Amino acid sequence: MTDIAHRIGRSLSARRAERQTPIVPPANVAGRALMTVIAIMTFLASLTVGAVTLVSDTASAWQSDISREITVQVKPEEGLDMAGALAKVQAIALGTPGVTSAGVLDDAATGRLLQPWLGEGLDLDELPVPRLVVVSIDENAPPDFAEMGLRLKSAVPSAELDDHRAWVSRLVSMAHATVLVGAAILALVMVATVLTVVFATRGAMSGNRQIIEVLHFVGARGSFIAGQFQSHFFRLGLFGALAGGLAATLVFVAMGLWTRSNQATPEADQISALFGAFAIGWTGYAGVGLLIATVGALTALTSRWTVQRQLAAIDMISPVEA
Repeated sequence: MTDIAHRIGRSLSARRAERQTPIVPPANVAGRALMTVIAIMTFLASLTVGAVTLVSDTASAWQSDISREITVQVKPEEGLDMAGALAKVQAIALGTPGVTSAGVLDDAATGRLLQPWLGEGLDLDELPVPRLVVVSIDENAPPDFAEMGLRLKSAVPSAELDDHRAWVSRLVSMAHATVLVGAAILALVMVATVLTVVFATRGAMSGNRQIIEVLHFVGARGSFIAGQFQSHFFRLGLFGALAGGLAATLVFVAMGLWTRSNQATPEADQISALFGAFAIGWTGYAGVGLLIATVGALTALTSRWTVQRQLAAIDMISPVEA
């Protein structure tokens, strides 16, 4: 009877402890520091996700542009009637099967392209600047580029057909490499986050070791103790991830607004030429949201796993000490 009463008393004490004992302090300096670290990690990871999405979408757009548009460059030569040469190039392009439209890039557009290097107020008539004819082609039935190039060369010897395939293929390869590097960086950030949570959980357990051991030895369930740490670190991880993800989202939104509001400037033109409107789209924002949820869940699960490992270590040590 005495043994049964002792067991009942231990069970009641354990349940009372489960209801009243604050195993993990609700807020302390270490917790705020961990939340700040998680916010920074999530911010960097969100920037990586957004950048990878942006580069991947841009690479797809580049590949699509290859099948829609080419250019013909007319180099200035002594005695060349540039206006007449451009008109010939345009006429030959429009007469080629598979070409849907052809237009001469005017002086204003050409000057804007050269403005970052040569400044404003360019007089194209006094500079040996090549002129461009932009040719739109039918994606489903493209023209014979080799034959078209020969026809242009015979009519205007200084004309050169450029289908952009060489440099676009290099840019696409670079974009794919950037995506792989971004994925590697994202994996490293996740590993660093996991290790940070492990050390923080161990530190919290060390600071409350006596309470945890008493609860554990009087019969408190390991799942209860692990659950307390899990819920505590889940809140820290989720709040930190939300802060970091929101900050990264604001960065992309601000960059998109700046690009759209400065479309006439050379800097914005260069960014738009590379990345379009500098918008990561719904896929990028969905990726950031998924990352926030993943960081919160990963923080909670890592904390629970660490507590269970520590409790298992206590169970292995206690018989020896006894």
